Amino acid sequence: MSVTYDDSVGVEVSSDSFWEVGNYKRTVKRIDDGHRLCSDLMNCLHERARIEKAYAQQLTEWARRWRQLVEKGPQYGTVEKAWIAMMSEAERVSELHLEVKASLMNEDFEKIKNWQKEAFHKQMMGGFKETKEAEDGFRKAQKPWAKKLKEVEAAKKAHHTACKEEKLAISREANSKADPSLNPEQLKKLQDKVEKCKQDVLKTKEKYEKSLKELDQSTPQYMENMEQVFEQCQQFEEKRLRFFREVLLEVQKHLDLSNVASYKTIYRDLEQSIRAADAVEDLRWFRANHGPGMAMNWPQFEEWSADLNRTLSRREKKKTADGVTLTGINQTGDQSLQNKPGSVSSFEKTQSYPTDWSDDESNNPFSSTDANGDSNPFDEDTTSGMEVRVRALYDYEGQEHDELSFKAGDELTKMEDEDEQGWCKGRLDSGQVGLYPANYVEAIQ
Repeated sequence: MSVTYDDSVGVEVSSDSFWEVGNYKRTVKRIDDGHRLCSDLMNCLHERARIEKAYAQQLTEWARRWRQLVEKGPQYGTVEKAWIAMMSEAERVSELHLEVKASLMNEDFEKIKNWQKEAFHKQMMGGFKETKEAEDGFRKAQKPWAKKLKEVEAAKKAHHTACKEEKLAISREANSKADPSLNPEQLKKLQDKVEKCKQDVLKTKEKYEKSLKELDQSTPQYMENMEQVFEQCQQFEEKRLRFFREVLLEVQKHLDLSNVASYKTIYRDLEQSIRAADAVEDLRWFRANHGPGMAMNWPQFEEWSADLNRTLSRREKKKTADGVTLTGINQTGDQSLQNKPGSVSSFEKTQSYPTDWSDDESNNPFSSTDANGDSNPFDEDTTSGMEVRVRALYDYEGQEHDELSFKAGDELTKMEDEDEQGWCKGRLDSGQVGLYPANYVEAIQ
């Protein structure tokens, strides 16, 4: 075992026991550690709160992006609603995680901060009042016993030195008897030295035993005083440990969303939305709106009339509007589902069908390429919806109110791809949205 020393009393410490001189310092250090552990726990909760906030933001961004993709995509009907319900779930869960973040910071973090401030009192000269009180208490309780221990060590050292001198004197006397060159006077001196060493051994032994007896007599009082100070430190540490347990239980309640009623409701609603998806209903809707169930203005015999404004041909009628103008419609079969609330397809809202039907596969939405799954129905929307960071190559001053102005080297976000006229839609870092020439910027690698 390594040997350590305590500078306050100058006594060697050769054991790891609490009762050794100076070993109370570990108990004192525990008070300082308690303050640091409070700070560590606060940092731990602060990092977790940041994670909760980042996760909530990612959920919200994910829900926003995919809601747009699904609404603009070809999915329709009740399955579209079930799909979008996942985005609603993400948005609601995001709100709950923001609440977790707020609870961690506004309640748990602040609670630890206030307790730390009340439990530990800083001194003008540095350190904490509680640490100094414990240090002074232990030093006062140990000082009398440490003094007697120092006397014992001194007496022990003197006795052992005397024993060593005695052994050396006896050895010299024994060797002198075999040396004929020594005269009687010299032999007498060696014999006197041996006798004196024996007397010194007896005296130092008596003193050593006496000091050791006194140390033994003072030990019970020493132990009692040290126990009293140690118990005070234990009580202080017990308060911290109990407080930490209480705080961690509060943190557990804030993190455990499984016991939050609204959290259970979110997934109950999600399950209901998914189970409400009806393939038969969606197929019936598609048949009525985009299949054989659609009404048709079949060609009929039309009398010639001089009033050209009232005798438009079918082809002229088609040119008067973006879609098909139908007359004489008779609803049959499943056509009544066309006006059913909530059955409007997102695909229908973003697609325009040509009025001139053709057998050409290039105009067939069910061509072999799509049917085999070689293309992604979301590719076009995903590309146009992706934002890309670009850097200006030249200065540009907007000429219209909907155009952006920037300097060469400025960075901005491209929101849409280049149109047929060479313009892109973008957003400056200031938040301004507008148009700019596509060849004035380059993508940032």
